[in-house]
Amino acid sequence: MKEDFLHYIWRYGLYASSTIYTVQKERIYIVKPGQYNTNAGPDFLQSELVINNQKWVGNVEIHINASDWYHHRHEEDSNYDAIILHVVWNHDVDIYMKDNRPLPTLELSSFVSKALLLKYTMLYKSDSRWIPCENHIQKTPSFVLKNWLERLYFERLEQKLDTINGLLNRSKNDWEAVFFQMLARGFGSRVNGDAMLMMAQSMEMSIVRKQVHDPFKLAALLFGQGGLLEDELEDDFYVKLKEEYRYLCHKYKLRGIDKGRLQFFRMRPHNFPTIRIAQLVSLYAGNGYLFSLILKAETIEDYYNLFNVNVDSYWKCHFTFGKKSAFSAKKITKSFIDLLVINTILPIKYHYFKSLGKLNVEAMITLISSIRPEKNRILTKFSELTIQPENALESQGLLQLKNNYCASKRCLECAIGKITLAKR
Repeated sequence: MKEDFLHYIWRYGLYASSTIYTVQKERIYIVKPGQYNTNAGPDFLQSELVINNQKWVGNVEIHINASDWYHHRHEEDSNYDAIILHVVWNHDVDIYMKDNRPLPTLELSSFVSKALLLKYTMLYKSDSRWIPCENHIQKTPSFVLKNWLERLYFERLEQKLDTINGLLNRSKNDWEAVFFQMLARGFGSRVNGDAMLMMAQSMEMSIVRKQVHDPFKLAALLFGQGGLLEDELEDDFYVKLKEEYRYLCHKYKLRGIDKGRLQFFRMRPHNFPTIRIAQLVSLYAGNGYLFSLILKAETIEDYYNLFNVNVDSYWKCHFTFGKKSAFSAKKITKSFIDLLVINTILPIKYHYFKSLGKLNVEAMITLISSIRPEKNRILTKFSELTIQPENALESQGLLQLKNNYCASKRCLECAIGKITLAKR
């Protein structure tokens, strides 16, 4: 038994009987259970109760055992002087107020149905299950599930704001610089995301802007700052890039990330950091203010058009420096653009427009709902439970559900968990 379950029962009035009594045999009528308090102090504030025909307005404290009142030294804390009811699961000792009056106490275990306890036990003692409610989630009404996934999607966006705020502080609120850094991390994906972010942070955005009108200089800058121009190779293109980078290093007093930070091991060639940087160069070539164009984009087709760029001809026949390969265009695929929009572009646009007070939630929902759901291990497992996301909003919501609720068994805070417990 956990205390948050008792909070849940009290908050939603999940009693097996409409008539409840204190352990002192006084009838309780609950007018208002009170405001749930997530800060220090009593668990419920401004509760309204009628006890033995006398109306009381005050606070309610909840414990597993009545003796926890003394273990927590509430009798010494003036914040608990206005307690009008002590709700416990096990009344193991009488509690007295400072004036030696017995504190009215409700022993919940006497008024909770066995069916509710069984459901709670099934959820919280399901260590062998992938998610606690995997035998019940399929029965969740569609409108409840969809509304919950939408809320989880925006919760997921909010959690990404700390990263963006940190980058804004470092760049003195240069949104274009932050977008460049976030986009670089997105191009690095899971394996090289952190290293690509470090590369983007290793130089001022003003330096990047000065090179965008010369794709070769921009390539030298990014490959050099990424630690990819440290070898000795007999490759004309590589040698020229290295010479240009030396000049840029001297001119701007640059220092890139260490060689080897960008990984190639066990990666598909089209995901090699060399290819991703080449694509990033093509995207920024001639345009040092890409973020302004991103802000104007409204549909997924707008993003496909913005990211429809060609890499330098060298990379069409190479995956790494100095090693020729069969010709391939190395275009940024639509599926990769989808991931960039989902994980990079929409979070930063959400934060930007929210900071200006111009957030259009409906437009964001329309856009994210037009993108195909991602494919990964977690979503495959949900599909096996017959929970198939129809779009990226729902797939993002499911990821948030699994990682932030199911993994830590926050069932009592989850719409699905509440539905499961509430079913008769």
